[in-house]
Amino acid sequence: MSHDAAEPVIHFENIRIAFEGTEVLRGISFSVRRGETLVLVGETGTGKTLLLKMAAGLLRPDHGRVRVLGRDVSAMHETELLDFRRQFGVVFQEGALFDSLSVAENVAFRLTEEGVDPVEIDARVREALRFVEMEHALDKLPGDLSGGMRRRVSIARALISRPPIVLYDSPTAGLDPVTSQTIITLILRLRDTAGVTSLLATHRLQDAFALANFRFEPSDGCVVRSAGVQTNGLPPTRFVVLRDGLTYFEGGPEGLLAAPDPYLKKFLV
Repeated sequence: MSHDAAEPVIHFENIRIAFEGTEVLRGISFSVRRGETLVLVGETGTGKTLLLKMAAGLLRPDHGRVRVLGRDVSAMHETELLDFRRQFGVVFQEGALFDSLSVAENVAFRLTEEGVDPVEIDARVREALRFVEMEHALDKLPGDLSGGMRRRVSIARALISRPPIVLYDSPTAGLDPVTSQTIITLILRLRDTAGVTSLLATHRLQDAFALANFRFEPSDGCVVRSAGVQTNGLPPTRFVVLRDGLTYFEGGPEGLLAAPDPYLKKFLV
């Protein structure tokens, strides 16, 4: 699909949406550049997940436009969207794995539906599970896995089609600190080895700062401090903080740390 490299990969333009007469988003506009990780930060109910669903074409705004890879997703028909969604992976908070399918079958689901050759499916499933260090769990059912393991499998499933964009909805929610760090390391690794564009929603600012201040070094397989500078040519990580249906802050970690605003400071506690 042709796409101007200078054009944002994801662009929200004056997005408004209301539920039961209450406007949740009241004119949100921001863009995500190619290879950038943009972190949506906000309290529960501020519309972070709604924006992810709009980017994936799962929800339409009442007003405004959502453009992804140069296409107006908010105006596309469902048949177009089904094909277009192959361009991105989605990791929702609940994982959304099929309980009756094995780990391998869950990860393979999209490729199986598309009629890909079984030999290629097997190789791609193993590749994706190896990436998240879950190849040993090929034959297990989701019910046999811990919450962190299920989250890693959902990331493998999102990667199976090697998408240029990955959307993450609170990927560390409900996980202990060690497991959360494992998930963040996977996201860093995917960004820094494959150059994917990421839109990530979270209420955990420590996740946002980890993505902004560290990078995965493929040569030695370690996460190292990057001091906010992406040496691999990718744009630096930015934050968008939502409040009362509007963009309350947009910028990098330094700007957020320096802000005297009490609402922003409470995310730093």
